Amino acid sequence: MKTLSVYMLLGSLASLLIATGIVTAAAAAGTTAAAGDPVNGKRVFFADGCVYCHGTTGAGGGPAGPRLAPNPLPLEGVTAKLRTPSGRMPVYSPEVLRDAEIADIVAYLQSIPKGTDAKDIPLLNR
Repeated sequence: MKTLSVYMLLGSLASLLIATGIVTAAAAAGTTAAAGDPVNGKRVFFADGCVYCHGTTGAGGGPAGPRLAPNPLPLEGVTAKLRTPSGRMPVYSPEVLRDAEIADIVAYLQSIPKGTDAKDIPLLNR
């Protein structure tokens, strides 16, 4: 149980560093990209219902589900959240979602590009 708490703490710390722009998701994960397959990750993301709460691009929104992309948690953090979720999210046991499928989902989330900054949208800068 202590190991899981450590992973959750590390995942939360990585999220904070990513959200503040101190590090990128890839740097937090210690790699340039997840070892998974982003094409299959997108398929699993849609097929297993992630899309219903986190949106088609992982942007989340409202009370349903938090933002997952761009800059997702590292693989270990995503795995910890899926295996021992909080709130209304269901548990995704290894029988329901294999570790390789989680790696694929993380690869998909890492493949989602960051949107345009508001300062770079002419209409918003009039």
